[in-house]
Amino acid sequence: MKALWLENGRLFFREDMPEPELVADEAIVRVRLAGICATDLGLINGYYPFTGILGHEFVGEIVAVANMAQQHRIGERVVGEINVNCGSCANCLSANLTHCQQRTVLGIKNRNGAFAEYLSLPLKNLIPIPNTISDQKAVFTEPLAAALEIQAQIAIKASHKVLIIGAGRLGQLIAYTLALTGCHLAVVARYEKQRQLLSQHHINWLDEHTILTPEFDFVIEATGSENGFKLALKAIRPRGTIILKSTFKDEISINMANLVVNEITLLGSRCGDFLPALRLLENRLINPTYLVDETFHFNEVLPAFKRVQQPGTLKILLRF
Repeated sequence: MKALWLENGRLFFREDMPEPELVADEAIVRVRLAGICATDLGLINGYYPFTGILGHEFVGEIVAVANMAQQHRIGERVVGEINVNCGSCANCLSANLTHCQQRTVLGIKNRNGAFAEYLSLPLKNLIPIPNTISDQKAVFTEPLAAALEIQAQIAIKASHKVLIIGAGRLGQLIAYTLALTGCHLAVVARYEKQRQLLSQHHINWLDEHTILTPEFDFVIEATGSENGFKLALKAIRPRGTIILKSTFKDEISINMANLVVNEITLLGSRCGDFLPALRLLENRLINPTYLVDETFHFNEVLPAFKRVQQPGTLKILLRF
């Protein structure tokens, strides 16, 4: 089958990859549409050692199942939870499934991903897509779930002042979800298209140089850069909370005294539940398709990766 292979920081478009094997409790999924995200770019740049097929944002169709009792699921249009847990380690037994000590992660850790004609995942990870949600909207389920995870971790009220640093793919989705809370929301946006999209959604955007005082209850860092983190420290009020939503490849220097004296809380935030994300899409409360800059056929996946790395680019999709 055709697949995008990552090895030693280099991408290879291959047409000789074997299709995934069907193993117990899993299904084979034919990929219909996939999205390129910042994590994919981070893996290319070496933030985590991964060799294999990239990709974890996808819409697909179940074409084979290992369990005969689940034959009725063949033909389902699905999205997939990317963390595959063992079910028996201490974290799993504590219902801390996304931190399973033995987990594999689709296209990220010890499991081939979605930039291929076929992928495999456990049936329990595959969630049917309501008929009213298009493929182009459903492909955003995974990053939308990650955006919603913030509200699963902390209660954001209408009275809170919230700042998002970074208005890229994930930053935009976080902004759309937080706007539904009615909070006093602002987003640091660098590029004109980012600003236009925020304005279309009636969300206030700021230039980073206009942030002069520590006035925000919550600051969400969505750039994964040292400068973004320093800006978060500048903007957060005493006893406020900084939510770290992007992975940092490099070590950064932190003024720990500032964190202690001002009693700042740091909160890491990663993957989220797919069902709330699908409900938002089904109820048309969020339309993420505004973020799509271009859709490439999978045969053009290498040019697609060059396109997504251009400054200001938002979402690039791959059609199979």
